[in-house]
Amino acid sequence: MEKLKIANIPGDGIGTEVVAAATDVLKAVSEIHGGLTFEFTDFPWNCHYYLKHGAMMPEDGMDQLTQFDGIFLGAVGDPNLVPDHVSLWGLLIKIRREFEQSINLRPAKVIKGIRSPLLNPKDFDIMVVRENSEGEYSSIGGNMYQGDDEIAIQNAVFSRKATERAMRFAFELAQKRSSRVTSATKSNGIIYSMPFWDSVFEDVAKDYPHIETDSRHIDALAAFFVTQPDRFDVIVASNLFGDILTDLGAAIMGSIGIAPAANINVNGKYPSMFEPVHGSAPDIAGKGMANPIGQIWTAKMMLDHFGEEELGRVLLDTVESVTSDGFLTRDIGGKHTTKEVTDEIIARLKVR
Repeated sequence: MEKLKIANIPGDGIGTEVVAAATDVLKAVSEIHGGLTFEFTDFPWNCHYYLKHGAMMPEDGMDQLTQFDGIFLGAVGDPNLVPDHVSLWGLLIKIRREFEQSINLRPAKVIKGIRSPLLNPKDFDIMVVRENSEGEYSSIGGNMYQGDDEIAIQNAVFSRKATERAMRFAFELAQKRSSRVTSATKSNGIIYSMPFWDSVFEDVAKDYPHIETDSRHIDALAAFFVTQPDRFDVIVASNLFGDILTDLGAAIMGSIGIAPAANINVNGKYPSMFEPVHGSAPDIAGKGMANPIGQIWTAKMMLDHFGEEELGRVLLDTVESVTSDGFLTRDIGGKHTTKEVTDEIIARLKVR
C-alpha cells in the first residue's frame, strides 16, 4: 500500500475551510483506491502565526517540510494583519524558491454546470506552464534618491537554464494533450529578455518537430483568451505573463474560486506544492461561503503528479457531475455552502 505524506498548510482566511474540505475529499478518494492512503500533518503557519512569532514559519520550517511527499497549501495573506509582501515572501514564495519549484501549472477549462461569462466558450481546455523561479519576479533591484528624484529599479532575470526548462516541460506536456504549444512573448516592446525568450523557444521547438508551435504577444494573447480561448492547448509563459494569463483564465471559467495550481519541483529533490489560485478572501472567511472546488481541483493535480491520473480523472468527473446538477456556491450563481458542495462530491465518490 502506498502512503503519501502530505503537509497541510491551510494558511489564512478561507484557506482553513477549503483545505479541510479537500482533505476530506482526498480521504474519500483513498477509500476508492485501496492501494493509496494519505497521512496529513497540519501546520499553523499564517498571518496570526506571524503576529505571535515575527515570522511566517519557524526557523526549521523548511527542514520540516522536506520530510513530506507534497505540500497542500490553502491561501496566504491578510493585509489587515500583515503586509502582503511580508506574508507572501515569508511563506509562499519562500517555499517556491527554496524548494526549486521552478514550474507553475495552471489549467483553465469549461466546467460543466458553471457558466462562463463568455457568450460562446466552445469547450476551451488550456494548460499554462508558467516559469516560476525568476523572470519579472526576481528580487534584484532597489530604490534610490528621494522626493521627485526617487527611482525604483526592478530587474527581470531570464536564464537559459530556467527558460529552457519551462519550455521543455511545456512540450513534454503537449505530447500528452493536443500537441500544440504557444509561447507568450512581448519581443516587439521588451528589447532584451523577450527576444531571448523567443530564441530559446525556437531552439527547443527543433527537438519536437511533431509539435505545432505558435508565438503570440501577450497583449494579443490576452485578447484571444476572451475571443477565441478554444484555439489554445499548452501555453508557456514567463513568471509575470503566466500569472496574469491564468487569472484571466480563471475569469473566463466563471470564478477564480474554482482555479487550481501546482508548483512543481522537476528534479525530485524537494516536495512540490499544490495550491488554488484564489486568495484568502477574508471578507467571506468563516461564513461557509467559500468555493471548495479550486482546492479540490488542486487535489486532482496532486494526484496526477503522483502518477494517479485515473483517480484524478474520476475526481474531476465527479466534481463536474455535482456542478452540472446545480450544487454551486454563491460565487458561481448558486446558493449552496462549502460543506454542502463538499459533502455531495464525497457522497458521489463513494458510490462510483
